[in-house]
Amino acid sequence: MDTRAGYRPPRRITVVEDDENIAGLLAFLLEREGFAPEVVGDGRAALEHAARHEPASAVVLDQLLPCRNGLSVATALRADPRWGEVPILLLGATRSIGGGAARVDAWLEKPFDPGALITELKRLAKDRP
Repeated sequence: MDTRAGYRPPRRITVVEDDENIAGLLAFLLEREGFAPEVVGDGRAALEHAARHEPASAVVLDQLLPCRNGLSVATALRADPRWGEVPILLLGATRSIGGGAARVDAWLEKPFDPGALITELKRLAKDRP
């Protein structure tokens, strides 16, 4: 742990994405902006990750995932007492499936604009540890 005055460790972002190319791109973009990405590849792994780790500053969640879809994962995270208030940015091909019931905080259409994604994450994670 760094003990410098004013030091703040990188904010952890949990990335849930099954496409390895997109997951790699997200990890690269997040690291470049000073975040610490934690990448998991499907809905079941996302919930196992949440059970084993402290809450992240935000979650980037693919809408269409193996094992459990993104909205199902978002609903489960919202029900978790530790992860329930963590901001969720949903990445999806369509908004028509909706995200209101799962209470996602932001939505970006795939293919997404990297600048827009970073701007949204900075906004969502701004006041988070």
